Amino acid sequence: MAKVFTIPVPPKLGQRRRERTDDPRYVDGQRLLVEAMKYLAQADPQANRPAIQLLSEHVRTRFRMTDSPLG
Repeated sequence: MAKVFTIPVPPKLGQRRRERTDDPRYVDGQRLLVEAMKYLAQADPQANRPAIQLLSEHVRTRFRMTDSPLG
């Protein structure tokens, strides 16, 4: 049987969180995904349903509700 080795790493308590800066690419990326879903839904909702679901799942898993650009 194989042995498992763990190397404990203590947390770095003195380290600060990184400052958040606004990034226009964030908003543009979300806008682009929404526009793509709208286009697919208008073109042929039944045939494009899997593509719309894929984009929707990407938005739900990639972006959290708490994510927002600072502005």
